[in-house]
Amino acid sequence: MPAKRISKYIRDYLNFALIKEHEKFFITVFLMVIYLVIWAGFIDFMRLPFSMKTIVKIHTTWLVWLVDFLVACVSLGAVIFINHDRNIKNKQKKELAKLKSQLESNHQVAELIRKGEYNKIMHITDHHSSLLDLAKNLMETNQKEEAVKWITKGKDIINEVLRKYRKIDELSIEIIKAIIQYTDAIQGAFYLLENDKLVSRATYAFNRQRFVKQEFEVGRGLVGQVAYEKAMIYRTEIPDDYFTVTSGLLNDVKPKSLLILPLMQEDELQGVVEVAFLQDHIPSYKLDFAEELSSMIGRTIYAQKINARTEVLLKESQEMTVTLQRNEEKLKENAREMMIAQEELEQSNELLESKIQEVENGQKRMVALLTNASEFISIYNEDQQLVFESPSVKRILGYADDENIVGMDPELMTPKGYKTINKLFEYLKQTPGGESVAQYAYLKKSGEKLFLETKGKNLLHDPAIKGIIFNTQDITERIRAEKEERMKSRMQSLSENSPDMIIRINTTGKLVYANPVVSEFMGLSIQEITKKRINDLHIDERFIEFINNVLKEIKNNEEQIIDELEIAAPEGSKIMQIKAIPEHSEDNVLESILFVAHDMTEIKMIEQEIKEKNKKISDSINYAQRIQTSILPDTSFIQRHFPRSFIFYRPKDVVSGDFPWFVKKDETFYVAAVDCTGHGVPGALLSFIGYFLLNNIVNIDDNFNAAKILDLLHEGVRTTLKQNEEGNNGRDGMDLALCKINKENKTIQYAGAHNPLYLLRKGKLIEYKGSRKGIGGKPLLKKKEKEFENHEIAYEEGDKIFIFSDGLLISWEEKEDVSINLRESERR
Repeated sequence: MPAKRISKYIRDYLNFALIKEHEKFFITVFLMVIYLVIWAGFIDFMRLPFSMKTIVKIHTTWLVWLVDFLVACVSLGAVIFINHDRNIKNKQKKELAKLKSQLESNHQVAELIRKGEYNKIMHITDHHSSLLDLAKNLMETNQKEEAVKWITKGKDIINEVLRKYRKIDELSIEIIKAIIQYTDAIQGAFYLLENDKLVSRATYAFNRQRFVKQEFEVGRGLVGQVAYEKAMIYRTEIPDDYFTVTSGLLNDVKPKSLLILPLMQEDELQGVVEVAFLQDHIPSYKLDFAEELSSMIGRTIYAQKINARTEVLLKESQEMTVTLQRNEEKLKENAREMMIAQEELEQSNELLESKIQEVENGQKRMVALLTNASEFISIYNEDQQLVFESPSVKRILGYADDENIVGMDPELMTPKGYKTINKLFEYLKQTPGGESVAQYAYLKKSGEKLFLETKGKNLLHDPAIKGIIFNTQDITERIRAEKEERMKSRMQSLSENSPDMIIRINTTGKLVYANPVVSEFMGLSIQEITKKRINDLHIDERFIEFINNVLKEIKNNEEQIIDELEIAAPEGSKIMQIKAIPEHSEDNVLESILFVAHDMTEIKMIEQEIKEKNKKISDSINYAQRIQTSILPDTSFIQRHFPRSFIFYRPKDVVSGDFPWFVKKDETFYVAAVDCTGHGVPGALLSFIGYFLLNNIVNIDDNFNAAKILDLLHEGVRTTLKQNEEGNNGRDGMDLALCKINKENKTIQYAGAHNPLYLLRKGKLIEYKGSRKGIGGKPLLKKKEKEFENHEIAYEEGDKIFIFSDGLLISWEEKEDVSINLRESERR
């Protein structure tokens, strides 16, 4: 031992000067008592009397001196012990003073951190760099959270605009306005892809809309380049001739930075947004916000295009429906007019026959004819004065026999009719022997308008007549029949050009009318169909039975019937939508039923194809469910080792992206609640990756802690999904809470990717938060990722542990109770 160390040891531990007086007294008394006891023992052993002389005598032996030396060494040990204890206490006092000083310094540093005055920390002490790093990390974390909140708020604002406006013109200006106002830009433009060109739909600057119309071809200019590459461009070096912003306050200024964003629906370009800033640099969170907007706005524009096409098709369908309804009404009206015209034609034929018979019967019938004829004869002289008029005039014109009325009374004719008759008179007067015909309107006593036709002939040169003779008849019915004939022709044209089958059947089952389409469907000519009963036709029995049933039903309730029927046609079976419309006479008596059959075969085939595809998809998903269920842990198996455990598993879809995981290796148990991105089939595929990767990792090494398992799972998911490769933008991954349980040591290792662990101990809820990091996802450039944090928990009897996915939330209130809330997402 070096001399200096020996000297220091003697000075610190064998220094009697450090012994206090009362300590010296007690040591001295203690030594004397010990010596006396020892000497007394030796004297008694030698059987000598106890005296001072005897004490001196026994010191003639070496053994007594040895014992005395040993006792003296004990006293030295006591001195060393006392000095050593005093040195320890002095050191503790110094350490306590040092710790107190350091605590005060830490308090000052923490107060500066709370105030955000990081520069003053270095002036206090230099050994607080860890606190300073913590403060900087807190500040960076705060900034990141603020950036995430800023992006989330911006997405909510843009989503609200996208939901509010449905027209593309309104949407474009409101979107660019919202982006400019939220990102503190000065100018922006919204371009829509139309016919392979980017057309400016909205321009906005300095809180005002600018009406500037521009077009860019894809690949031309920065806007066209973004459209061609389908990738965002961020420029801080703007060409001088790009564009200039002009205002009353700023005069002409150049933008310092430019952001051009493609609007995408999956891989399909929908448009481009261009935004300019006066700042030299745009924060990274604003660029992240712009990337989020790309798909949001792109999907909405794509949906609006689809909606616009759907509205156009719906409008055309509605117009076609209205046209068909009008055509049906016209067909019904024409049918009724045809029936009336047929009856009137029969009446006219009967009247004509009676007239011929009357002519053959001679003079007597002639007088009766003049009295009761449907026409009257008038004779006027050259001064246009009435000379003769047959008595039938009053009956035809609707007047009584005692009333004075003439057939050409100007007061009862329309102005046009009066002018027509005057022209007829003038013509006949100037044309001896000439004949002419005129038609005019006349009012009956009841106010009903009649149409009269007058045939005039100049017989002034005939000595028997000596006047101009007019033969006038009521042609109202004829005009009505002509009108009905025209309507019938129109109806016939519509019916014959219609793509639907149109059949008219009377109440006895006889076919009155069939359009050409009926011939094509039934394979019979029109001549073979019409004027025959439906039961006499050699056609599909199902169609005949349907017609007979409809006839019975309409005879009972006289209401329209719409139904579908499969019938045989030359091209094969056809599914027809048949509408049966009852037709009534003027007396509201059922006369016939009009059948209009529309071919629904193609529509039904499409519906059947959709049903079959849906069934195949459902069968595939159900099969995937059976496979996924087979790899999930059984609750009974877990309860063998943890009797009071449970799994609450309620997938949102048939297959799930969330799954529980449980593995037992020797006396170590692994349990996890895993939440994969996505739902349904995509989530289920990702769950298989997570399941097998976790099994492989725990089989590699039993010594991996929970955090190490998550680190290896993180790398495994990235490798499996090739997220480390350049150009792969996949962000798929998973969140989870993982526990490694050792029942011998009564310890739980916990590590979480976002998801926490809750420990309920003696009525108090303790939360262990997961790392702010997910499993998988595209790596962030130029940023080193932190490893997952491992928590080691010593559990006690009666502890309750809860882990879960994002489908179940647990909140702790001041009343110290636990509430469980289920959301509409996947539930665990």
